Amino acid sequence: MEFVSIADDVVLGRDVKIYRFVNLYGCRIGDETRIGTFVEVQKGVVIGKRCKISSHTFICEGVSIGDGCFIGHGVIFINDMHPRAVTEDGQPESEDDWADRFVSTEIAARVSIGSGAIIMGGVQVGEGAVIGAGAVVTKDVPAGAVVTGVPARVVRHQS
Repeated sequence: MEFVSIADDVVLGRDVKIYRFVNLYGCRIGDETRIGTFVEVQKGVVIGKRCKISSHTFICEGVSIGDGCFIGHGVIFINDMHPRAVTEDGQPESEDDWADRFVSTEIAARVSIGSGAIIMGGVQVGEGAVIGAGAVVTKDVPAGAVVTGVPARVVRHQS
C-alpha cells in the first residue's frame, strides 16, 4: 500500500479497503469498512463494520463510530473544547496538559454524516440519525433525527 501509513498498533478487520494517502495509528477498523483518500484516524478510535469513510476526513482520538455508518467528504471530529498551543506560563502544551480537556464522541449504528460537517466533542449521535452537509453538531442528536444548520437543529424525524 504505497503512500499509506498504518502503524503497527492498528487493528484491521477482514476485507478493509484503504485508499492512498491515509494515516492510521492506534485505532480499530471493522470488517468491510472502506476508507477514502486523505483520511486520518487517530489512536483510540473505533470504527465499526461496513462503514464508508469518505476522503479528507479527520477522526480524532476518542471517537467511536458504529456499524454501517456513512461519513461524508471533509468531515471533522473535534475532541478538545478549549484548544491551546501553550500553557499558562507560555510553554508548549504536552499531551498531559491536554488530557483534562479531552472529550469523547459516540456515533451509533447506521448514522449518515454529510460532507463538511463538524462534530464537536462530547456529543452522542443516535442510531439512524442523519447530519446534513455543512452542519455543526454541538449537542446530542436523537436516534432517527435529521439535523441541519449551524448550529445543527432537528428539522424532522425519519419514520
